[in-house]
Amino acid sequence: MTGTVSPAAVSPADVSPDYLRLKALAEQGVAQAQHSLGFMHFNGDGAPQSYELALAWYRQAANAGLAHAQYNLGVMYQKGQGVDADFAEAAQWYRLAAEQGYAAAQYNLGWLYAKGHGVAHDTELARHWFSKAAEQGDAGAQNNLGMMYDTGKGVPQDLAQAILWYRKAARQGYARAQFNLALRAESGEAIGWLEAAAEQGYAPAQFNLALRYDKGDGVAQDSMQAIRWYRAAAEQGHVSSQFNLGLIFDNGHGVPRDERQALDWYLRAAQQGHAAAQNNVGLRYEHGQGVLQDAASAAHWYDKAAQQGFPSAQYHLGLLCDSGNGVARDEVAAIGWYIKAAEQGHLRAQFELALRFETGRGVAQDLHAAMGWYGRAAEQDYAPAQYNLGLLHDREDGPAPDVALANDWYRKAAELGHTLAQFTLALRYDNGQGVARDFGQAFIWYRKAAQQGHARAQLNLGLMYLAGQGIDADMAQARHWFALAQQNGEAAAARYLAAATARMGSASLVPLGSGLST
Repeated sequence: MTGTVSPAAVSPADVSPDYLRLKALAEQGVAQAQHSLGFMHFNGDGAPQSYELALAWYRQAANAGLAHAQYNLGVMYQKGQGVDADFAEAAQWYRLAAEQGYAAAQYNLGWLYAKGHGVAHDTELARHWFSKAAEQGDAGAQNNLGMMYDTGKGVPQDLAQAILWYRKAARQGYARAQFNLALRAESGEAIGWLEAAAEQGYAPAQFNLALRYDKGDGVAQDSMQAIRWYRAAAEQGHVSSQFNLGLIFDNGHGVPRDERQALDWYLRAAQQGHAAAQNNVGLRYEHGQGVLQDAASAAHWYDKAAQQGFPSAQYHLGLLCDSGNGVARDEVAAIGWYIKAAEQGHLRAQFELALRFETGRGVAQDLHAAMGWYGRAAEQDYAPAQYNLGLLHDREDGPAPDVALANDWYRKAAELGHTLAQFTLALRYDNGQGVARDFGQAFIWYRKAAQQGHARAQLNLGLMYLAGQGIDADMAQARHWFALAQQNGEAAAARYLAAATARMGSASLVPLGSGLST
């Protein structure tokens, strides 16, 4: 530690009478007067504001052993006020004050040991000094001691002890402790502590309280209260609150949908590096939602999120590279982004990658790789992948021909509403390919595909009504489906529509055979 430094002369015209009185005492070596002069210069109260003069007077008082001055000198070294920041020097002054029982110095010394700033990282010494300060009622130390017991850092983990110390600090109005206690307390008590911390402006508590109101967790669901607390935290820069506000205005959850406000909050979060927000800003620019459409800006934000490993952004950036929209067209780069997203489980990227390997577009054709990526997307119940996996198993030249397995995948996709899978499964039952022939099942799946507008399914459903296959013959239904098939471009439907019309009212029908279209 540096020796005594004489403070520079200050003009009597620039200082208060109290300053002159204290200076006379300080020059006689009265440590409290020296400290008071330092305080006046530090705050610019009764004397010119000067960190350098504050530091000089504090140092004289600190060297005389005054704990207040030792502490304040430590703070100035820690923060670099009037001197280059020096954690080691700060720790030495804090220690002198701490050993005299000065609680704030004990707390700060504990913090330095906990962080390893200016001293070797030592959780045991951090606990020691936090305990000393906490026992004197220092709320910050009580909270930090609670956190050590909560996490088991430097002490055996002990939730009861954690809650005890959190509660001591919380009762003093310490917002962080109120928040930590809320996370550990019973539901009813938790809300009260969250509210207490939130009302003091503690952003994590405001965010947590907003989540509770948003989901109706421990409180009645209340979108307006959720928005109130999200906004309070968001305006302090709380990034998750900004993102959630974006979601609320994006989806119109409890408020009218507002694309501009959604974009504004997404942008605030995106500018702080929130990957999901960056991806959503990219989507807004790509599709012109709340902003003029701008593919280059979309690519910019997708790239920021993609570089952080956000799979949806990687996939969308791949699509832009594929199309050359907003960026130079680059199939190799596109495939690289699809791979990154696919390896994280992004099912559309997995599907897109499978298509590339199946067709050989941008990569060497590899049906085994295609089947692998289709399989990963199919296991996530992605119906297009299940259908395409069925098609690959159907191929005699494919990597694993298996009609029964193909039908299993068609069924999975069909049950998820995939139209082509429904039609294909109907054909299988109609023809007994890989399954026992079953006109009833064929009818069910033709009907599902027909209801989704599949023209050939509509034609074949009409034929089943016409021939009474899998269902009782019904000329009105036959005509209905033939007419829809014709409207949807199925040329053969016209003659069957005429046949059904001719048979309307006929007492008996001559079976025509299914004549079902494949």
